[in-house]
Amino acid sequence: MTARDVDIHTLPGMLTALRLPSFHKLWAEIATRADSEGWPAARFLAVLAEYELAERDMRRIRRHLNEAHLPAGKTLATFDFKALPSLPRPRVEALAAGDWLEEGGNLIAIGNSGTGKTHILSAIGHALIEAGHRVFYTRTSDLVQRLQAARRDLVLEAALAKLDRFDLIILDDITYAHKDQAETSVLFELIARRYEYRSIAIAANQPFSGWDQIFPDKAMTVAAIDRLVHHATILEMNAQSYRQRAATANKRARAETPATTSNDNQNKGAD
Repeated sequence: MTARDVDIHTLPGMLTALRLPSFHKLWAEIATRADSEGWPAARFLAVLAEYELAERDMRRIRRHLNEAHLPAGKTLATFDFKALPSLPRPRVEALAAGDWLEEGGNLIAIGNSGTGKTHILSAIGHALIEAGHRVFYTRTSDLVQRLQAARRDLVLEAALAKLDRFDLIILDDITYAHKDQAETSVLFELIARRYEYRSIAIAANQPFSGWDQIFPDKAMTVAAIDRLVHHATILEMNAQSYRQRAATANKRARAETPATTSNDNQNKGAD
């Protein structure tokens, strides 16, 4: 086949068959510009290829964000670093680059309630997805229930294998999963399976000394913590909670309001 044998009118159909939607959408517009500016064929193809790759990347990010189930709005741009001076932004941005995922490293955020643990882990998750990684966020108790059901149905191995496709699993509120409420040995199986293979990020309201309430026995607790901290970055996030700061600000505002009103009344009386 020679160039003269190609029917240009079949190009849209061929691009559809090749699954090149950006080529299909933009080729005529870019071709007109290329003809008017005298582009060589290589530049014309390169411009179209750049658009196609950019669109594929956007679709991948949207797809991976949908499957990640990350809390909405919790990104690095919306995190108040000034409220937590012990957590410098450059350190978090370095974690968001994701180098620690290559060796199956873990990330553990420990601190009292309301200090932004979920926010910071979710923000790192967002950044990792944009960088090409796959992330899954879940409350620990929800995942434990799912894995328990899988064990009961004799499909636990398949359920764990399905989670293997994620480079990072974010387990929120791990200390809310109590051994007297649910048999959390399945959680240990997840931790042991991912050890030095895939990464886990954990948000915990209690220090490690309080984790004996999570697992069925002390030996399992020690073994789980040992695996998690072996290749881990630990973020200490103890500070006044967001809700306490908001309550303090509201209280201060209410305290200032009567004084302002009183001054206004005095001024009116003077008039």
